[in-house]
Amino acid sequence: MSQNASLDRRGFFKKSGILALMSAVGSEIPFVRNFPGGLVPVAMAAPTMVELNIPGKSLELVVLGDKPVVAETPPHLLDSEVTPNDLMFIRNNGLVPTNINAATWTLTIGSEATPNSPARESESTKRTVTFTIAELKSKFKNYTSNLVIECGGNGRSEFNPPAKGNQWTLGGVGCPSWTGVRLKDVLEYVGLKNDAVYIGYYGSDPHLSGDATKVPISRGVPIKKALQEDALIVWEMNGAPLPIQNGYPLRLVIPGYPASVSGKWLNRIVVRNKVHDGPKMVDDYRNPCTPVEPASDVPNSNMCVIEEMPIKSLITYPASGAKFNFGDKVEIRGNAWSGIGDVKEVFVSIDFGATWIKANLKKPVNKFAWQRFSANLKFPSKGYYELWARAVDKKGVSQPMVIPGWNPKGYLNNATHRIAVKIV
Repeated sequence: MSQNASLDRRGFFKKSGILALMSAVGSEIPFVRNFPGGLVPVAMAAPTMVELNIPGKSLELVVLGDKPVVAETPPHLLDSEVTPNDLMFIRNNGLVPTNINAATWTLTIGSEATPNSPARESESTKRTVTFTIAELKSKFKNYTSNLVIECGGNGRSEFNPPAKGNQWTLGGVGCPSWTGVRLKDVLEYVGLKNDAVYIGYYGSDPHLSGDATKVPISRGVPIKKALQEDALIVWEMNGAPLPIQNGYPLRLVIPGYPASVSGKWLNRIVVRNKVHDGPKMVDDYRNPCTPVEPASDVPNSNMCVIEEMPIKSLITYPASGAKFNFGDKVEIRGNAWSGIGDVKEVFVSIDFGATWIKANLKKPVNKFAWQRFSANLKFPSKGYYELWARAVDKKGVSQPMVIPGWNPKGYLNNATHRIAVKIV
């Protein structure tokens, strides 16, 4: 059961329910009367751990699926400014390609017909160009940036009624240091025409069925996003070649949007004169355009492509379940980020959101890097506590304290992060 999952137990928080709650967590709960109805205590919501030996990855990743490989990072392992290669989450849609030769790998950029559009479109680029990785490195200025990418379904396990798909808790996110060239520079070198409105990518990952005529995923972004200076075509992660599970030898990194637009094993970019319509563009990574009733059927006409990701934060220290001695000061640390690239402030609470303490917030290393926050906490008595973190972006938009609007795909959950600690 997920940490913010809803309860459907009437009377749970009546007097008898309060006693049962304290019994369940094995401790007094000093601020129990502030506990919001409809939430499960974090201590009762530990995820099931599954191990899978993935070459180059830590055994501490939590595996959500093995075909395709999907694995997330426990929050306490993300307690750093830069996410290490072995702890970076994995979200594959097809099979991992084999027999890769980075020396002969090519990337083709142009506007000719795509596998999904057999009829030739009107030309949206002035030419079609094919680059080797060595040519990308030599023709264009190289950049290194810390950039957050996050799966659009991160937090899906907390929705009720449940949404189909990989049941991410909160670990489908990371902020490595990426090295590559600006997508903007390469597109401008190829030459865009006035009718260019979208890009789409293709990779070399085989379809799960093994059918060579099928494409597992081909998504994209509007031209205005592709031309932002933070969008990169990369070949290195943290100063080393990309891990195979994270797109070796070449991938896109387009921060601020769902990680599904940051195509892996990149070999082709098409410039479109309409919204890209590749696989997982038409039916996936879409959210209701207007609020809907939970468990309702949402017509396609009310489903809009997800663009900017919401404001979010993650407590990375202490780990949920930690114990501390009464009287000790306890440091809380974590990361905060947003789809618009800036976080204004972060607040933390020890009394179920009744009061909030402003945390110290570091400036980002660069735009779209996550920002580290910290605060020192003192507890009024022994017992069970939950530490909550809530970030606010530069537009004044805050994380909600409850699960945001239900949607059938379980996307964009940015509810306040909660962990449990005991003071003994």
